[in-house]
Amino acid sequence: MAADWKPFAAEFAAAGESVRRVDLWRYLDCCPMEMESFGQAFCEEVRHGGGGGGDVVVGYSMGGRLALQALVTAARAADDLFKAAVIVSAHPGLTSGEERVVRMAEDAEWAGRALVGDWNDFLEHWEGRMRSGALGVEAEAGWGDRRLLQPRRQAVARSFMDWSLGKQEDLRNDLAMVRCPVLWVTGARDEKFTTLGREAAGLLPNAHLEPVPGTGHRVPWEQPDHFVELVHGFLKQVV
Repeated sequence: MAADWKPFAAEFAAAGESVRRVDLWRYLDCCPMEMESFGQAFCEEVRHGGGGGGDVVVGYSMGGRLALQALVTAARAADDLFKAAVIVSAHPGLTSGEERVVRMAEDAEWAGRALVGDWNDFLEHWEGRMRSGALGVEAEAGWGDRRLLQPRRQAVARSFMDWSLGKQEDLRNDLAMVRCPVLWVTGARDEKFTTLGREAAGLLPNAHLEPVPGTGHRVPWEQPDHFVELVHGFLKQVV
């Protein structure tokens, strides 16, 4: 939820920086939009928003995958749209067709639960899956009340279909094209995503991996002060 980033935005506002908190669900409110189309639409919005190469994109988990898609979309167009990026606990893409098929089937089931099942039951099972490690993550920190998303459950269901990890292309092949500085953040206790982050950062020409000690998957909410400090420090070096 865009509201999750409100404390982060407030910290940067106090330092004289503006943060636009992107409502991802609006891209799916009216109709399906696959990840490549999202990358194009998001880049167009940034381009016409007057950024002109002065924007820093920050994305967490699914939002991190979407941010990566936008970076690759801009790079393919040889467009210096972003001056830097912060990617948190994100997956660069599955490497095998078999893995993709399995993931798409799993996400189709979750889409059905999100669309027609009891909303509170859906939320309870999703959080339970996170806690049990079924996603290969540790998620302990609380954040915005997901019950508020019930009126937008159709968009949430679409995200499981259109933005499934199974439908995401393997972006590793194009990471070398992304020239802007990238800070890749993971929780040190989140071994799976730290390994993925180390691999992705090694493919990016100008990237640094920062595993945050004692932290799981939801770094910005488990260690908010540390995360803000990391981003501030990174931007002072590269902007």
